[in-house]
Amino acid sequence: MAERAARLIEAMNLNEHEAVLVHDPSNMFYLSGYTGEGLVLVAKQVCAIVTDFRYTEQAEKQAPAFTVEATDKDRRESAVVAELCRTHGLDTIYYEDNYLTVRGFEILKKSVPGAEWKSLAGAPQRLRQLKDEAELALIRQACKITGDAFERMLGNIREGMTEKEIALQLEWDMLSHGADGIAFSTIVAAGANGSLPHAIPGDYKLQKGDMITMDFGAKCGGYCADMTRTVALGQPSAEMRHVYEIVLEAQKRAQAAVMAGKCCEKIDSIARDYIYQNGYEGRFGHGLGHSLGIDIHESPRLSQNCSDLLQVNQLVTVEPGIYLPGIGGVRIENTVVVKEGGCEALTLPTTDLIIL
Repeated sequence: MAERAARLIEAMNLNEHEAVLVHDPSNMFYLSGYTGEGLVLVAKQVCAIVTDFRYTEQAEKQAPAFTVEATDKDRRESAVVAELCRTHGLDTIYYEDNYLTVRGFEILKKSVPGAEWKSLAGAPQRLRQLKDEAELALIRQACKITGDAFERMLGNIREGMTEKEIALQLEWDMLSHGADGIAFSTIVAAGANGSLPHAIPGDYKLQKGDMITMDFGAKCGGYCADMTRTVALGQPSAEMRHVYEIVLEAQKRAQAAVMAGKCCEKIDSIARDYIYQNGYEGRFGHGLGHSLGIDIHESPRLSQNCSDLLQVNQLVTVEPGIYLPGIGGVRIENTVVVKEGGCEALTLPTTDLIIL
């Protein structure tokens, strides 16, 4: 992982007197491979993890290229940062003003008097947008586990089953087939609950004719998958079948537009315009998609507010939906990797309507 710290130093053009201080666990993991608590300091002359006794052995194993500095009751975290700055002549510190608390920042400022503090301005997150081959391999693995769990789940869904039961079975399946964890809280929304984009699985019991939306993902080696499929338990109503067809076509059109150099907001518009033109204006109220990786939601975003141009080896989800209060909803989502002239779907189960 030391090469990622070196890339950050190069990207920010740091000199010998400048350092980056990272508290966000996702950025800490990206730069060092370390998954415990504490902070990471990156400079040309030193890369260090500052943590306490509980994590020192873990840090040494996970980040062998980093110096591990242990805190204790007489050597607080801020004091260790001050020592590192004095020892290595660091007088300008870039910090995560979008993560560090005001109180935490004030403590650090007092500990390193005379230092100039500057916003890190999301520099690690920008590096994280472009996935390397090792990252892509982990995300592919997570997506395969996710897709396989969905396909096995199809044989278990039955009338009278609750949303909670489906969610638990999906999560157990992923964990028992190689996932290290769950990428986010599983969403299962059946019947009228399908109008809630981020529904919490409850005790609702499935009935014939219900549409069932399942949004879930595995995590492998610290990297997330994200997939949504909506299926029907028995024949759906004519209206919900029509809604499904519109969402599916919107998803296909938008996914076909994903490629290097394409503007994020224009891809969003492809799906949104199609849904609105088919009579459902106002019923697709979230962005079309987002990137993912170490975190389930990363940049760039496929939304009306993002003018970024997609780049090769970025990941995005493509997940249009239609939500009808009191009736139900449909969402279909793939995770794709951006290529020249197109994209590759990593979530492979069919998006055609499955009737159980």
